[in-house]
Amino acid sequence: MATFVYDAIDPTGRSVKGRIDADSEGLVLAKLHDQNFHVLSVNEEKGVPLVFGQKVSGSPKLDALVIFSRQFATMIDAGISVLKCLDLLESQVQDVPLKFALGGVRKDVKGGLSLADSLAKHPNCFNKLYVNMIRAAELGGILDTILDRLAHFLEKEKEIRDKIKSAMMYPIIVLVFALAITLALFFFVLPKFKEIFEQMEVEMPPMTAALFGISDFMVSYWWVFLMMIAGAVFAVRQYGLTTKGRYNLDKLKLRAPVFGELVLKISVSRFTRTFGTLLAAGVPIMRSMEIIGETTGNAVLTKAINDARSAIREGKRLSTPLEESQLFPPMVTHMIDVGEETGRLSEMLVKVADFYDQEVDARVKGLTSLIEPILIVFLGVLVGFIAISIMAPMFKLVSEIA
Repeated sequence: MATFVYDAIDPTGRSVKGRIDADSEGLVLAKLHDQNFHVLSVNEEKGVPLVFGQKVSGSPKLDALVIFSRQFATMIDAGISVLKCLDLLESQVQDVPLKFALGGVRKDVKGGLSLADSLAKHPNCFNKLYVNMIRAAELGGILDTILDRLAHFLEKEKEIRDKIKSAMMYPIIVLVFALAITLALFFFVLPKFKEIFEQMEVEMPPMTAALFGISDFMVSYWWVFLMMIAGAVFAVRQYGLTTKGRYNLDKLKLRAPVFGELVLKISVSRFTRTFGTLLAAGVPIMRSMEIIGETTGNAVLTKAINDARSAIREGKRLSTPLEESQLFPPMVTHMIDVGEETGRLSEMLVKVADFYDQEVDARVKGLTSLIEPILIVFLGVLVGFIAISIMAPMFKLVSEIA
């Protein structure tokens, strides 16, 4: 369904402009003729839609999506129709992208489209995981249960993100503070001291001369540093847009010292929880793996999952190709193997996800406790070096005067 902008004259002779949602221009003309309007022009609205005069772009906040899913599940469980639920939820949602998407979903459902197909038309709000779980729920008649599982899944995602953000906040603040102090010293403090020493004709030690040389270079050629940083960021981004580049960069993330293990644990947690949630919702295993492969966010893991899909298609067990990829820890592949044998694969995957969520939490706290003292020591050494470099010619000057 599209939105059409029309310009017409009403039966009283007044000029009227407005918008109508319809499947085709012919239906718009029919509606306007039924109202005895003389149509001047009808055009399909292009570009980004407007809500309350603001452009709608981006994705909704995870909080808003969690609340929407939980409230939707409660309403469906209470026996309220899907259309009425969407109408009520659209009226109370505050998140602009989600509010606009719900307006479109409500119109599509009212027009006869299924809920899953309506949601699929708004990929910025509802990803393939969400859409396919809703589609499975509609087929099985368990929409309230699946919505509740989706809300639980999104809550877990939000919990992990919030823990990582909270744990890394202090080190980031310390790093920014250290960078600000360093720049202030090199751009404002050191040039003043250099000017004083030159006026007093003090012979500067090599360490002090080198420090002042760095300061002069930074003050005179600060734009070179900005260009180098911007060029490096641009080059990495362009390289990441290529298939090979993205694969190599994602591989580098997994092999990075200290942080590589954390990235892997987060990816394993997301893989197992998403996989377990899809299987519990009744999505077939091959379709589930296809969805996971598209939503992992890591090209190396995506390749491993696609290879596993091919192996399953050839009749192999799921745990075998995952173990051969050497990406997944032995505990993960063993638990998947047990789940396949007992027919409780979805339960095993969720248990693995819970375990790795705890591992991620512990790893983040460990990294935080490691980074904080390193940053403080670095800042202390830097400031101490600068202070000694400045004090050395002062001591020399005092000794010469004495």
